[in-house]
Amino acid sequence: MAFSLGGTSNSGRSRFRGTTTLSEINIVPLVDVVLVLLIIFMLTAHVMEFGLEIDVPKVNKVKDTIKELPVVSMNREGELYLNGKTVNINLLGDEVKQHFPSATAVYLQADKSTTWEPIAGVIAALGDAKLHVNIVTQPEDDTGKRK
Repeated sequence: MAFSLGGTSNSGRSRFRGTTTLSEINIVPLVDVVLVLLIIFMLTAHVMEFGLEIDVPKVNKVKDTIKELPVVSMNREGELYLNGKTVNINLLGDEVKQHFPSATAVYLQADKSTTWEPIAGVIAALGDAKLHVNIVTQPEDDTGKRK
């Protein structure tokens, strides 16, 4: 039993002359793309998790407004934020006037577990700056209630 390696056989005909097709899938480009997507996801995952955790109180009736006003937020620890950026209560009125010169009012959203004293201090500071304060609340869920 004999075989040939690309030469001519005894009959003068050659088998498999020329190039053969590769029947395997090249996975190197696929792995490259997957690794790039993984790196992009890892870099952007921490950005998606950032946000202020403020649980505003629920009330029976909420008035819908469409005004674009600056938002002053207060978390459970009493830290103040003006549109997501930390701000000092002593500079709150000046910061609002500096960043929003035409604003005459602000939205104040405070976590429902925050004590009243710091909220009252923020309202007083905004009142001293001649800004009207709109308190942000959340509507109660009416599902499952009897009327």
